[in-house]
Amino acid sequence: MNRISNILVIVDPTATQHPAVVKGAILAEQLDARLELFACDTKASREARMAAHLLQPRAPYTFNLKALLEELAEPPRGRGIDVITQTQCAEPLHAALADRTKSTRADLVIKDTHHHSIARRTFLTNTDWELIRSCPAPLLLTKATTWSKRPRILAAVDPGHADDKPAYLDHEILEYAAYLVHGLNGELHAAHAYMPVAIIAAATSGTPPMATMLSADDLAAEEQSKRKEITALAAAYATDPANVHVQVGSAVEFLPRIATSLQIDIVTMGTISRSGLKRVFIGNTAERVLERLPCDVLVIKPPNFAALLAVQVPQ
Repeated sequence: MNRISNILVIVDPTATQHPAVVKGAILAEQLDARLELFACDTKASREARMAAHLLQPRAPYTFNLKALLEELAEPPRGRGIDVITQTQCAEPLHAALADRTKSTRADLVIKDTHHHSIARRTFLTNTDWELIRSCPAPLLLTKATTWSKRPRILAAVDPGHADDKPAYLDHEILEYAAYLVHGLNGELHAAHAYMPVAIIAAATSGTPPMATMLSADDLAAEEQSKRKEITALAAAYATDPANVHVQVGSAVEFLPRIATSLQIDIVTMGTISRSGLKRVFIGNTAERVLERLPCDVLVIKPPNFAALLAVQVPQ
């Protein structure tokens, strides 16, 4: 990976709190990067601001988006960080954000994320999901949490390459995680959830995976093999063996649980593009696990992600 020298922070013009700006400033300061605060105004955001004003209509309605960004830029500028601000009116929002990422050649995009209704998660219409699919740069989705003084960063790897994930993506995930750990003076962890071969074979054959069919010795040997594999993979990025976590089960269940128990600040995980699918990442682990994690998520794409997007076949 290349050094992160250009960070793009997406500012929500309807929000009152901006953790993405705070965390973007921390990263820009520690990584010696430039920071851009970008806000895209849409019809929906203008309507939301007007609706909020109508609930408290005592004062005249005034709103200056550029002034908001300049106000947010003052604290990091006071710490010597190079900060620029930019606004735009465009529709749809996710397309404008992806275009801005390309035009500025951002090395990292940061955006606040929030919990949403079941319906919105089911239909995946939220801007967060759209950015996971379309943003060409690594995407850090931040929540209203504060990082530890020594942030704990968890790399979620899958050397079995589930969902056709390319092998090199595990190295990209660990490399980004290690890079942030070094820049933030943090602590690196690696995690992997897997299903035993016997259970997969039973499911494939249509046979119920009864516990009596599974040998305890075989399961223990497979667990040992998986742990050895993940430990060797993570060791290349100076991960303490004690910080390698391997468990039988689903990543969707395991990652939120381990992130909570270890008080992880950032989970780094990968996602891919599948050519020919109208909805690029429907069912992808990154999307399903995002809402369940108690911490921030850094979504890593393969180096050829932009090219993969360009050749997708419309449905």
